[in-house]
Amino acid sequence: MNFPNLPESLQTALAEHGYSAPTDVQAAVLEPEAQGRDLLVSAQTGSGKTVAFGMAFARELLRDNGQAPSPGAPLALVIAPTRELALQVSRELGWLYGKAGGRIATCVGGMNPSQERNALRSGATIVVGTPGRLRDHLERGALNLSAVAAVVLDEADEMLDMGFREEIEAILDATPNDRRTLLFSATIPKPIEALARRYQSNALRITTVSKDRGHGDISYQAVVVSPPEVENAVVNLLRYHEAETAILFCGTREKVRHLHATLQERGFAVVALSGENTQSERNQALQALRDRRARVCVATDVAARGIDLPTLSLVIHVEIPRDAEALQHRSGRTGRAGRKGTAVLVVPFSRRRRVETMLRNAKIDAEWTEAPDREAIRAKDRERLLETLLQPVEIEGGDQELVDSLLSQRSPEELAAMLVHAHRSKLPEPEELIANSPEARRAAQAERHRPGFEDTVWFRLDIGRRRNADPRWILPLLCRRGQITRNEIGAIRIGPNETFVQIPRAISDKFAAAVIRTAGTDEDEENIAIEPSATGPREVARANRKGPPGKRHDGPRHDGKPKPHRKNSGGKPFGGPNANRPPKGAKKKSK
Repeated sequence: MNFPNLPESLQTALAEHGYSAPTDVQAAVLEPEAQGRDLLVSAQTGSGKTVAFGMAFARELLRDNGQAPSPGAPLALVIAPTRELALQVSRELGWLYGKAGGRIATCVGGMNPSQERNALRSGATIVVGTPGRLRDHLERGALNLSAVAAVVLDEADEMLDMGFREEIEAILDATPNDRRTLLFSATIPKPIEALARRYQSNALRITTVSKDRGHGDISYQAVVVSPPEVENAVVNLLRYHEAETAILFCGTREKVRHLHATLQERGFAVVALSGENTQSERNQALQALRDRRARVCVATDVAARGIDLPTLSLVIHVEIPRDAEALQHRSGRTGRAGRKGTAVLVVPFSRRRRVETMLRNAKIDAEWTEAPDREAIRAKDRERLLETLLQPVEIEGGDQELVDSLLSQRSPEELAAMLVHAHRSKLPEPEELIANSPEARRAAQAERHRPGFEDTVWFRLDIGRRRNADPRWILPLLCRRGQITRNEIGAIRIGPNETFVQIPRAISDKFAAAVIRTAGTDEDEENIAIEPSATGPREVARANRKGPPGKRHDGPRHDGKPKPHRKNSGGKPFGGPNANRPPKGAKKKSK
């Protein structure tokens, strides 16, 4: 018997679903010392823990004949952090307890609460739900917890991270004191230890993370890049791996929105998940991933919790996780249940030391490498294309005529070239990456300097991002005011309160005279002063940082004295309807 101490009804269900032997966590909860005790279990998502806690509380739910009693007040309660995870748990327990006559009720946000209340009134053996919805049913009197013999907190650390402590405590306080409490968590931080001390008694500590995660099924890579090249590196990583499904983790919803738009523009089938999504939008995005209409998901940590995608084989940490635990949570989306996966950290070279410390704390041995370049990606494309095209194929009767027609009009070499071209045309183009060290980056930038800009003069505009400065209207402004062409304007550096522009020294005097002569001739721009800067953007930024807080100046004036900091004088928020126009209504600067 591969699953000792289990009723025959559960063993039959397990055999029908292909379970021939227990996983590490399943074997641990079936040990004699675990029977009837509270459990504090460290187990990674994908290790078979849902079936594990289903096995663990079988004795509390089933009679001696292996059958569940008639449905009434629930005997077991499972609390999960997200709707997706709760539905997944409900499905797993449904088939596990199906032959035993167990009834599962699911209570999650986004579903019809009146239908859930009807299901609870009809009776259930096990209730599975999210903290907020369970507490709502409890307060309305629809959820009766007086008969609960076992409570499971699935991914407890994530629930606390998401701010559900109050809901969890209210639910646990409503259950009988003699119930079993089973805490399953990928990590056991101090908040989980505190929760265990309060609600568990003589709990058995089970740790299978080192076995289940063991980093054996996940290949870790740390890709060092120049900071401005992060997005280009992500594009190349996606193209190099061509994963069936990939998740890209970002730290903020703004970054998710930006990266999602960038990848869409470059031809990737991509969806986004963040706190901005409604439940309907979230469901549509996940369904697109399951249907293979999308292959890439850009997400925040919280939005990705509870997602289970069997085809997920690549996780990219676009922004560095906050700590080792977050790294493990994110990476644990792949390499699940024995499947292989790859987790890649995109590391700006200035943050390498921090990532090395994080990996050391997580006991992860990562391969340090560089982002794949165009040649490496093309080599991978050739391998994949050959593998695909050399597969055996059967020509159907209707296709044979078309094949013969093509061969009569084109040579085999021409047809093969057309096939390769058609295949490549569907793939996003790889990016050219610059070197990933400060020295190499400076050298690469020097090589890319435009001819004629070896000797330049900086000019300063008294407007910055806080007043909607944008290259799209600054460039035409400089051409009109300075009476020069776009090709005679070098770098444009926009700061919070000022903008700096490079002008070739050979025409700088002509430009300076022109901006003085044309001042006030354009109604929209009469308040913008343009003047030579002896220092340039870096020196002024350094001077601003050295000044006392709240006293930073906007840069030197002609008299050499600092200009006092001034508040925004009428510009609308950046990105608003007037973002591409200079602000109106500011006082005209005296010359």
